[in-house]
This record gives sequence, structure tokens and C-alpha cells, in this order.
Amino acid sequence: MLGKGVVGGGGGTKAPKPSFVSYVRPEEIHTNEKEVTEKEVTLHLLPGEQLLCEASTVLKYVQEDSCQHGVYGRLVCTDFKIAFLGDDESALDNDETQFKNKVVGENDITLHCVDQIYGVFDEKKKTLFGQLKKYPEKLIIHCKDLRVFQFCLRYTKEEEVKRIVSGIIHHTQAPKLLKRLFLFSYATAAQNNTVTDPKNHTVMFDTLKDWCWELERTKGNMKYKAVSVNEGYKVCERLPAHFVVPTPLPEENVQRFQGHGIPIWCWSCHNGSALLKMSALPKEQDDGILQIQKSFLDGVYKTIHRPPYEIVKTEDLSSNFLSLQEIQTAYSKFKQLFLIDNSTEFWDTDIKWFSLLESSSWLDIIRRCLKKAIEITECMEAQNMNVLLLEENASDLCCLISSLVQLMMDPHCRTRIGFQSLIQKEWVMGGHCFLDRCNHLRQNDKEEVPVFLLFLDCVWQLVHQHPPAFEFTETYLTVLSDSLYIPIFSTFFFNSPHQKDTNMHQRQLSLPLTQSKSSPKRGFFREETDHLIKNLLGKRISKLINSSDELQDNFREFYDSWHSKPTDYHGLLLPHIEGPEIKVWAQRYLRWIPEAQILGGGRVATMSKLLEMMEEVQSLQEKIDERHHSQQAPQAEAPCLLRNSARLSSLFPFALLQRHSSKPVLPTSGWKALGDEDDLAKREDEFVDLGDV
Repeated sequence: MLGKGVVGGGGGTKAPKPSFVSYVRPEEIHTNEKEVTEKEVTLHLLPGEQLLCEASTVLKYVQEDSCQHGVYGRLVCTDFKIAFLGDDESALDNDETQFKNKVVGENDITLHCVDQIYGVFDEKKKTLFGQLKKYPEKLIIHCKDLRVFQFCLRYTKEEEVKRIVSGIIHHTQAPKLLKRLFLFSYATAAQNNTVTDPKNHTVMFDTLKDWCWELERTKGNMKYKAVSVNEGYKVCERLPAHFVVPTPLPEENVQRFQGHGIPIWCWSCHNGSALLKMSALPKEQDDGILQIQKSFLDGVYKTIHRPPYEIVKTEDLSSNFLSLQEIQTAYSKFKQLFLIDNSTEFWDTDIKWFSLLESSSWLDIIRRCLKKAIEITECMEAQNMNVLLLEENASDLCCLISSLVQLMMDPHCRTRIGFQSLIQKEWVMGGHCFLDRCNHLRQNDKEEVPVFLLFLDCVWQLVHQHPPAFEFTETYLTVLSDSLYIPIFSTFFFNSPHQKDTNMHQRQLSLPLTQSKSSPKRGFFREETDHLIKNLLGKRISKLINSSDELQDNFREFYDSWHSKPTDYHGLLLPHIEGPEIKVWAQRYLRWIPEAQILGGGRVATMSKLLEMMEEVQSLQEKIDERHHSQQAPQAEAPCLLRNSARLSSLFPFALLQRHSSKPVLPTSGWKALGDEDDLAKREDEFVDLGDV
């Protein structure tokens, strides 16, 4: 498995152990103390950020090959990040520093972004956690954004090694309290006086006015109404203060089971059909209570299913679709493909990369999500049916599928402001448990499931296939995925609107240690939910679910018909979901691997080269005009951010130009297959016909 081998080699090839031993510390080599001091890089702290521990004379390895070249500097840990301050920070070119994250530097790791920490003891790699009896000579950090950092502590003072290693392990791996998050320190210290333009801002959906505006925009106000029955979270802490329900539904019904069993409006189509979601009622064993629940659901059902005028199809996402366990398992395998310690390891696993990718099932899960969204789109667009999404808490797969459906059907959601408003409505106000699903508090690894990242990956497939239909690019999506682990954005650090409002607006109060929910967190895995749905909804739901054969026929006809016509980027948008069309999101997953980049290649580099050629043509045209008119016209040089396409990478802007060699280091078996090195150099490029692969 990738990322689990001995550092410095993988599989067949192992780097030879150096025979030379130096008894002089690197800092003793510098005799001019003034010169050393000038090279020290200043640590930049955010408002409210505090330095916790540091170590000097740390060697940061370059992810290059088994030679283990690197840069000396300081390794520091604050209550916000781990940072390496190298001696060559000032050597970066202007071209390379103009595209950078304004909050997190190239060598910064936020504490929430740390995935696993490994130590190397006598060339053996071990996972680090808790109190250590022995401290490693090398520290390896795997990040949730798939970066890999390696630090050599061999030349660092023993006391500093103990402090920095213990500090990093404690502040990244140990369970935390919500009130200890850096988010609160930053919110208190930072002054945010940003004024937003009311005509051009993200709709927050925290007021009744916002929901009424959305109803009016989608023409859903004829059949649905915005209610404030949960204002002050007096009915349910899981739901937002304001939301939308069918007009015939009495508001007292919302209070009956604390918001469970209520069809909550998501979006309305131009033809009058609507997308709804519902959380299941609490599981009960008592026959009397079960009968009350079924009678309640019967009454609710009549408000949304009134044939022949309104027909409802129910999608039970808990039992007839993915489970969170499947998503968790697939991503755990998938991410190992990209957590590469060195080039040798990359090339050793290159030959089986596609089989490992397939065995992870991550791309298949993306395809299934897109297929389910298209099926729901077909019901609403072609059959004019309302669709009710059902899930235990309606806060995971409901958020995912409802967002994808709106993205495909509503062009407004494909604008930047519309997309941000969509996330705010369906994910933040929809009660997605970002705190648990991202495991920000490190309290339960089993709850960590990348549902939001799965959504962004599905969105990327659409953006990649239909770029003109979107107002944002894949870089926007990549940065958004990184923001999940930067604790200065409160958007992705709470489990519900109630938890956010309570903690962000009343920081002087005692903060809860765990999330507040009306029901225990269990039952979202498939076998439990199957039993729950069958008990509570019985025959009523089975009547609404079409047969699989009929569904497949309708889906295929709708899908093929849409793809046979020219694409209207301002209308309905469907992705290709055939196997080869679902691709790896290279910019996010491969951006830190030098071997996966094409220097001077990619879309941005190609466009930059075209701009360079256009400037050259324009310059030549001006010279020709000067000769004709015998006038010396002043030449205005057009500003160009991308000065040299040869310095750009296919994974721009995250990798502009690798400053280090990325020479392939093939395993021994690979060299034997290719033959002698001299013979290899004389060979011409071979053409391989991939056919329909």
C-alpha cells in the first residue's frame, strides 16, 4: 500500500545507507553569527495566534528521490498551524509568489489539516500518537489536502525534539473541546468590517426574507411557504430558524416530532415540480406509537401527493443508495494513491496505479451520485413529478443529491454567487455535520466521512466536462476544499446553525463539549436504516417507488436524448457518466506530486502561450505599420500575469515550476525490462495505440 513503506525507498529499490557520519552540527559550520541571523525568516502570526513550541536546525526534505536533499530552518507549532521557516524563503521568484494562498503559506500546515503523523526509528516507519518513550530521528506528516512533509531531526537538540514532536502530536491528534478551536481566538481578535453589496452577495438563508426571495426566484411561492416556527431553535436544534414547507401543512405538525417526518422544500422547477427532503421519524418499538407515527405520515403525505395534479416519488437514500461507510472506506483507499513519500515510491507503484484506483471504488461512487442526480432530474423535468429525498437526519446524502440536482437544473447555481448560496442553503442551513464529518475535534474517527469533498468532486466532473456553463473554475473548487481545514472560516466548523449561532454569538457562555441533537447518532449505516424505513413507512413508500426496469428505461431515454442535442449552457446540464468519462480530479489530488505534472503544459500554459504569440504578432504588426507610415508610435506593453508559459505547470496555480529535479527513479524490475541505459538513450519514442481503453 502506498505511503506505508520504509521511507526513502519502496518495494524493490532501497536507498543505500550513507556510510559517512558527520560529528559536526550544521550550525557549527557557520562561523559568522551575523550572517546566520540575517537569514532567519520571520514567523507571521494571524490575529489571536500564539506560538506554542519550536525547534531549530531542522532539515526539511525535498520530495524528490532517495538522495534526501533538503533545506535547513526552524519548525514551529502555533495554536493555528505547523510552519517550517526555511533559510531560502527569499529565493522565490516574483512569478512564483504572485499566485499564493493569503492565509496559509507553502510550508504551513493548519492543525486541522494534519491526517497522520509518522516517525522513523532506525529506518522503520511507525505511526505516532500519545506519549512517546523514544523520539524519532525523522518526522513525516501526511495532510488531508494530500501534502507530505518530511523533517529530519537528527541535528536538532534533544530537548527541542521532545518539545516539538510532543507539541505537534498533542495539538493535532488529541481530542479537543469546541471552545479550544482557533476559530474563536481569531474571531475575537480579528476586526471584520467588510461591507457587502446587497445586489451581489451570497444569500445566507438566515432570515425569513432570504427564503421568501428564493421561493420567488424559483416560482415556488404558489405551493410552498416560508415559516419561522423554529425561531430561537425552540422546536429543533437540527433545523434552521427559518425554512420552507408545503402550504397546506399546518405549522403545528412541524413541532409534533421535532421536525422529523416533515417534507422540507429544497427547490422548485420551472414546470412546477419540486425537490423536497425529509428526515425519518425516531425509531420506536411500541405498537401504539408506531400507529400514531404512521397516521401522522399519512396526513403529511396527502399534502404533497394529490394525483393527478401532484405526484410524489420518494428516493430512500438510506437503504437504496450509498452508505456513509462505503464512502469512508473508498476514500481511505483512494487517498493512499496520492500520499507519496518520494519519487522511488511513486514509480514503484506506477505500474499498478490503475488497478489500485479501480479497487478503491471512489470514481464509481462519484458515477453513482451523478447517476442518481440525473434520475431525479428526469423525474422532475420529463415526468413533472415532485421528488422526496429520505434519509435518517437528511443531512448527508440529502445535501449531496439535492445540491447536484439544482446544479444540473438551475443555471443560477452555476454562477459563483449562486453556487455559494447553494452551499449555504443545502449544507450549512441543511445541518450537515461539518464538525463531525471533518473530524475537527478528533473525538470519533468513525464519524469522519468526506461527504462534502465527494460533492465537490462531483461538481468538478461537471465543470471539467462543461467549462463554459460555469462562472467558476476548478481552482475555485480546489481552494474551497482546502478551506475545510482552515479554522478562520466558521462555515465549515459546526454541525448545525444552532451550534454556530450559540457559539459564535455567545462566546462568553460555556460552550458545549459535544454536538446537541434530538436523537443519538446511530443508524445511518444501511442495515439499521432499512429496518427503520420498513417499520415506519411500510406500504405507503413502496407504492411511490417505481420498478427498476421502468426507471432504467426512462433514464436511458432521457439521458440519450439530452446528449444527442447541442448543449445549452444556460439550461439543463447533464454530465457524461460512462466509465471513461469519470476522471481523477488531477489539480486537487496530484498537485503535490512533481512526477504527475507537465511542465509547460496544461490549459493555463497553453492559453498563456497563445497570448504570448498574439502579443508577438501584434508587435510585428505595429512595426509593419511604422514602416508604412514612417512614424514612431509609442508601444504600450500589455500587462500579463503569466509571463512565461514554459514556467507554468499543468497543475497551475498550485505548482508553477518545480525548483528541484523530478527525474524518474524506476524500480529495478523496470530497468531490466527496458534494457541497458545506453541502449535506452538511443531508442526513439515508441507509439502505443491505446484503442478504446
